[in-house]
Amino acid sequence: MKEFQNIKFRIEDRVARITFARPPLNILNIAMMREISAALNQCALQRDLAAIVFDAAEGTRAFSAGVAVEEHVAETVFQMLDSFHSIFRALVQISKPVIGVIDGPAFGGGCELVAACDIVIASDRARFGQPEIKLGVFPPVAAILLPRLIGDKKAREMILLGEIIDTNEALRLGLVNQVAPSSELNQQTEAVLAKLRGLSSSSLQMTRTALELGKRGNFESALTEVENLYLHELMQTPDATEGVKAFMDKRKPEWRNK
Repeated sequence: MKEFQNIKFRIEDRVARITFARPPLNILNIAMMREISAALNQCALQRDLAAIVFDAAEGTRAFSAGVAVEEHVAETVFQMLDSFHSIFRALVQISKPVIGVIDGPAFGGGCELVAACDIVIASDRARFGQPEIKLGVFPPVAAILLPRLIGDKKAREMILLGEIIDTNEALRLGLVNQVAPSSELNQQTEAVLAKLRGLSSSSLQMTRTALELGKRGNFESALTEVENLYLHELMQTPDATEGVKAFMDKRKPEWRNK
């Protein structure tokens, strides 16, 4: 497996873990973002993957304090935006459950990554914000995702004012799913991962795809797309057949993850 300079990456027991390791604040520069995309490309090859975890290495003081400001200049802004947005495009393409473990600030691009996670587990030390407006720019991914997650008015407030919110406010708004003390974050994360490992990876993948399809267009057109996914892809998988049969036989399913 490829060695990285700015992240740690490993796949164990059907879970891929991408750990930000660029101290002190895990600032996302182009090199680091390209490493994250390279790790996600490896994730895409793992058919039985149950989840992808984003977290930060011990000794770093933030989940991520955002994208490198020095790369916002005209000479590199295209490469910067392209390398950052490639991460989100890869997550949609892979369509596996994404878990964010946040034990410190998640600002700017770090907060946008949080918004892209399916389940976010945060400590009381976490902070969240989109301060881009204070630099005279805006966060493209947050402009799309935050209104869907926390409501239009609150998203506009966060993005237009660039203010920081704490973990409890993030939980109340729906940006965070679960809160735990820092000392219990790993335990709570493993509890979530244990549940995902007990499920079919192919069924998880198609369910996440259905959730993404549900965001598009009006209800009728989205429902048609989800119906097609259900009938012509999900119900053609061995695991969908096995899950129904196991329920009827009153036994635990034996997933093949396909």
